[in-house]
Amino acid sequence: MLVRRARIHDELLPDGPPEDWPWPLNVPCVAQLATEDMTFERPVTMLVGENGSGKSTLVEAFAEAWGLDARGGRAGRKYGNDRPKTPLGEVLRLESTSAGAWQRGGSRQRRKGYFLRAETAFGFMEAVNGKAGYWDEDISEMSHGEGFLTVFAAMFREPGFYVMDEPEAALSFQSCLQLVDLMYRLGKSGAQVVCATHSPILAATPDADIIEVGDHGFRRTTWDDLALVDHWRRYMNNPAAYLRYIVQG
Repeated sequence: MLVRRARIHDELLPDGPPEDWPWPLNVPCVAQLATEDMTFERPVTMLVGENGSGKSTLVEAFAEAWGLDARGGRAGRKYGNDRPKTPLGEVLRLESTSAGAWQRGGSRQRRKGYFLRAETAFGFMEAVNGKAGYWDEDISEMSHGEGFLTVFAAMFREPGFYVMDEPEAALSFQSCLQLVDLMYRLGKSGAQVVCATHSPILAATPDADIIEVGDHGFRRTTWDDLALVDHWRRYMNNPAAYLRYIVQG
């Protein structure tokens, strides 16, 4: 592993109780991180929660704290302008392991990793397609799902810090299984993965640490106890039980 803890030092926090802090510090999961820290206990961490729960805000800041761009891309890339960090990225700090400290202590080329953000991935992939240091295949001739898997295979293959925000957006069932295999192998290789997801398939990655994010803040749980998994089970067993409240005949 490369990172053992994410935290915000007290001197970087505003005065007053958390409920009076400005966004995004008043988002429950961020406020809890600010007061308790978030530890990383396994090489693969899954952040699972509803839209608006704050999981994307967290992974963006994790990426920036490692030296990645919040819009996506690989570590070591020299960006053409000095874009400001996200509000949380400005104050969040990562506590490294010895292996992580070695990567972060040298030149930017030593730092390995990639941030894949579904919202911006397609535009970024098109912008760097064919450039040295990325992938050899022409992803313009592929489906979005095939392009994502090409990026995973090319960019996620050495010990580094890999952050993903809802990568399942372009993936089929079978492609999600391929990503599960990749994340599992990365975890065994000395790399570290932090993935925000709505997918029960990705959340089931073997040996992953699952953190559920919501109005409660964040808490460690098991795949079987995820609200996401419970809803999918109920829906697949009886779609009408959900649809009757949505589709008016």
